[in-house]
Amino acid sequence: MVKFKLGAVVAEFNYDITHMMLELAKEHAKFLDSEITKVITVPGVFDMPLAIKKLLKEEDIDAVITLGAVIEGSTDHDQIVVQHASRKIADLALEYDKPVALGISGPGMTRLEAHQRVEYGKRAVEAAVKMCERLK
Repeated sequence: MVKFKLGAVVAEFNYDITHMMLELAKEHAKFLDSEITKVITVPGVFDMPLAIKKLLKEEDIDAVITLGAVIEGSTDHDQIVVQHASRKIADLALEYDKPVALGISGPGMTRLEAHQRVEYGKRAVEAAVKMCERLK
């Protein structure tokens, strides 16, 4: 029996990385007797809050994980994206009283570093399940 049902919001930007993150997340959810039952893909990390909100409203979703990779560019755009998205993600968890785990790597990393951090998908599932258990 599944302990917790998770939703996942996955950025399409850097999809070669975020797809690997999602696959690791699905495997780890099964290992923890939980399941990612719904996945919403969004263009990028900045676009996540609306999809997160949609999942949090669903009664059969216990928590949401976010998966994204924000790679450093020639401007500070990566820092702005992560700062604003993470703030809104935290606000949504508080508003809906459900865990939202931050599985977003970056800012300030190279593409190689992003590939080395695909396990953030696994970590997001771990955090979401732990929070569900502790808030029961």
